Amino acid sequence: MLVFKKYFSLFIIYSLIGWTMEVIWTLFTDKKLVNRGFLIGPYCPIYGVGCLLLIIFLDRFKYSVLLLFLMSIVVCSILEYSTSYIMEKLFKARWWDYSEYKFNLNGRICAATMIPFGVLGVLVVYFLNPFVSSIINFNNIVFIFILVLFLIDFGVSFGIIENMKGTITNVAKDSTEEITKRVRELLFSKSIFHKRLIKAFPSFRSPIDKLKSIVRK
Repeated sequence: MLVFKKYFSLFIIYSLIGWTMEVIWTLFTDKKLVNRGFLIGPYCPIYGVGCLLLIIFLDRFKYSVLLLFLMSIVVCSILEYSTSYIMEKLFKARWWDYSEYKFNLNGRICAATMIPFGVLGVLVVYFLNPFVSSIINFNNIVFIFILVLFLIDFGVSFGIIENMKGTITNVAKDSTEEITKRVRELLFSKSIFHKRLIKAFPSFRSPIDKLKSIVRK
């Protein structure tokens, strides 16, 4: 129980930090505030999972900064690629797309994100995690409250995305070139949570739209 409490606490903290980084980056690039991530709350689980993987598997490479840097790129890139692939298969939609970036792999990962992954890995293992681990001390009541809140958020958000999946499937039957536009219009006509998801993933597009763009080329 103590081990679960420790790692879940770290997961939530790093998910929150990741969400904060995403929001700041979007504010810097797009000049607007966007609630990033597919969950309703202020956290991005992919960052939480990524940091846990770095902490659990890469601590043994602390003796070499270069090796830790390279291994962080490998671990985080595999995580981002697999997450993109799984989400697309589950929900029939591409949530981010790096196809326009140089040195990308199927639009799921690219050099522009892989290098920061390596830097982040070094920072997490050497500096951030030792500090965070030394200060986290959630009492049981607070821990249970956060856990229940996260599970509720995950359940509600998953339901919303499943609803989006149905919308995408229905629209995908239309063979026009405006599929993605219509998907966005349909989703924006729904609840505030649907609208938040579209704002959080501006590269959102249906796979059929992706296929049409390839054929036109």
